[in-house]
Amino acid sequence: MQRQKLSNWMRLGFAVSVFVAFPAKADVVQESQESSNSQSPITQIPRLNEIDRPATTIKEWLSQSSTPVPDSQSPIQITGVRLNSTANGIDVILDAGGKALQGSTSKEGNNLIVDIPNAQLQLPEGKEFRQENPVEGITSIDVTNATPNSVRVIVTGSTGTPVGKVVSGQQGLILSLTQQEEIEIVVTAQKRPEPAQEVPISLTVIPQQTLEDAQINSLQEIANNTPNFSFFPTNAGGSDFSYYSIRGLNNFNFLVSQDSVGYYIDDVPFDFGAFIDLGLLDLERVEVLRGPQSTLYGRSSPAGVVNIVSRGPTNFSELRIAGGYGNYNFREAQLSYSNAIIRDRLAFRLAGAYQARDGVFSNETLDRTVGEREQILGRAQLLWTPSREWNVSFNTYVNNTNDGDPVFTRQDADDPFETFKAVDGFVRLNSNTQALRVGYNGTGFRATSITARRFSNQEVLSGDSFAPPLDLARSVIDFNSTVWTQEIRFQSPANADRFKWLIGGYYERRGFNVDNDAFEYTALGAARFGLPSAGQNRVIAELDRNTYAVFGQIDYKPIEPLTLFVGLRYETSDYDIDRRRIFAAADSVTILNPRIQTEDSSSEVIPRFGLQYRFSRNVMAYATIAKGYRPSGFNYRADTEDIRRYQEEKTWTYEVGVKSSWFGDRLIANLSVFHNDVDGYQVLLVDEFGFFRNIASADVKATGLEFELGAKVTRGLDITAGFGYVNSQFTRYKNPLLGSDFSDNRVPFAPDITYNLALQYRSPIGIFARAELRGYGTTYFDDANQVKQDPFAIVNLRLGYEWRNYGIYVFANNLFDTRYITSGFQFPPPNVTAGFGEPVTYGFQVRANF
Repeated sequence: MQRQKLSNWMRLGFAVSVFVAFPAKADVVQESQESSNSQSPITQIPRLNEIDRPATTIKEWLSQSSTPVPDSQSPIQITGVRLNSTANGIDVILDAGGKALQGSTSKEGNNLIVDIPNAQLQLPEGKEFRQENPVEGITSIDVTNATPNSVRVIVTGSTGTPVGKVVSGQQGLILSLTQQEEIEIVVTAQKRPEPAQEVPISLTVIPQQTLEDAQINSLQEIANNTPNFSFFPTNAGGSDFSYYSIRGLNNFNFLVSQDSVGYYIDDVPFDFGAFIDLGLLDLERVEVLRGPQSTLYGRSSPAGVVNIVSRGPTNFSELRIAGGYGNYNFREAQLSYSNAIIRDRLAFRLAGAYQARDGVFSNETLDRTVGEREQILGRAQLLWTPSREWNVSFNTYVNNTNDGDPVFTRQDADDPFETFKAVDGFVRLNSNTQALRVGYNGTGFRATSITARRFSNQEVLSGDSFAPPLDLARSVIDFNSTVWTQEIRFQSPANADRFKWLIGGYYERRGFNVDNDAFEYTALGAARFGLPSAGQNRVIAELDRNTYAVFGQIDYKPIEPLTLFVGLRYETSDYDIDRRRIFAAADSVTILNPRIQTEDSSSEVIPRFGLQYRFSRNVMAYATIAKGYRPSGFNYRADTEDIRRYQEEKTWTYEVGVKSSWFGDRLIANLSVFHNDVDGYQVLLVDEFGFFRNIASADVKATGLEFELGAKVTRGLDITAGFGYVNSQFTRYKNPLLGSDFSDNRVPFAPDITYNLALQYRSPIGIFARAELRGYGTTYFDDANQVKQDPFAIVNLRLGYEWRNYGIYVFANNLFDTRYITSGFQFPPPNVTAGFGEPVTYGFQVRANF
């Protein structure tokens, strides 16, 4: 398969090519004595199934022992290491006293590795050679004894993998490195390493450097940089639920059991809008796949997948520190540290972050600010690589969020950040994840096993929104979820070309416990709503679901430019509910509905077909037809039998796309066009009091496109842009409670237009500047299309100065203090109550890498 390079419009890097000119430099000669005592480089241990590894034989394994080698096979002595700059790049020269050396190259993260068998490094001083920052784009060059009878050269790139050419010379061996203004972005969107431009999916990739430059540390920020992807927290205060949409398919219906988008952090699935607004830290890259993804991933995802990959453990010490302060008493701190316990065998990585700020709302009733936010998160990973084929890692992630009350105000208020609530509530979210990942990467096949557990608990107390400052009622929520998942994949080896295959199995057990979902009425509220006394109108429920699935996909290349692929998934689930509704007063408990205990099941066959055709090295086109599926289930808020079980949702998606590069890969342009036909769309219903209690089915059609562009205008100046359009409409939908016909209305929480534009400049002398424009078209927040946000745009700015290992920056987000809503409801009808997005925020940040 041809590999297509993608311009790195973020900063200067390296790519696979041999002779491309450096800027002219004087010759540099560094003898080994100058660097023999320096620290070894940071070498990232490869992730399972993401790196091509050479095959390992029993003989090679045994050669790592300290058993003496016969004199006839004595290792060749390398007695000197020099670096020479050339007109085309830089040479690493290994002096072996006139004896020939052989070397093989491989890649691991940002490292080019050259392994030289039957050799020993015997330098006049010390045992290792190290040179930091020999030229722009290379962080370090290291030469070490990998084993008693082999030598390893590691070249670490600053933004990409520096790949060069090994030449046997009269003095020993020469590694010729060359520099380009390009970098090949490799992704694992299809569970195999391949260039992003060769993946036949509408795919947005945010690499590590962009994540750092744009300060992307949340799903909302990821969505802001992705066409046709929106992610709206409830508001700028405490967020009790996050609403998202990809290609017009959303999660507005929070009472269903399965999301339309699959969120993965290091292969672990995350779910439910109340549990996914988590902090992200220490990331390697993000991949957003639009369209159904059910034949390569464990969890079925009809709208798409957000695949988040964290930085992995490294072979040597790596310390990264960052912090910042801003208005509203904003403060943040981040720390990550990685090192090897046993080099090339056992390593770890620890990362943690703290972020908080004071409230942005002024509560006139309580005479203080409210809506504060605080988040503490941490991640740990232990990675064991007993051999080149085997790879075992244990990951854990913890998140603790303590936010203020989700504050809603009238959409037409003079000051949307002024509230009159008599009670200041809170949103508390605690989440922790443990995952064991075991993999095998052999010459004949690869295998992966991921066993994960995730626990999440949310507690919410929301003050009265009926008629502030009157204290009529409060919303009280306390629920938790424990999810166990087991995924197993077998697939073709990484070097497979014409024929590639994957087969997998998936099991998920989800226990969702509603300890309390209630409105707590005061005496005044009870009188207002005709209740006999103050108390809680409360639902208590337990919902369990077991999901079983087998899935697979085959890719076949009958002729060189054409690849055909077909995938299939069979999924079945059984689920049950134990539910009751009571009214708990101070001195009595009234059973409002009989206790419900029932169970059911559902299953579906989910196919995917497609082809891709490469017209030239620079242009590839693809077409796919894929099915999406969300299973049926029970609505724990439903009070009557006829609406307790909601139906399956089935989606057929048709897509064509073109991926292209121009002007020597300095311009990347990708376009995709799609149509979603949804049968049984699971809709959340509002009753006559404005409460969300029930679920109905509707039909939806969504048609749209995505366009993405990346350009390297000149050295240091990069432009990235994205544009998405979707027309997502109900084609058959009548509210069974109110009798209203909403056919032809727009689907809520699905902006018709999304766009993002970033201009970034990084100068050789250390100046950094980045300006961003992010915009949304018209967005509706209800089925009746009476609550909406008109088109708006926000501007972000970040300026800084960077040294080799340090940086200091100032930032301003929402620079022009644009007012916009992120959620809205007719509550109580006909008033529109809305949650507003973040006001202007500004401050400074510092970072240091060691």
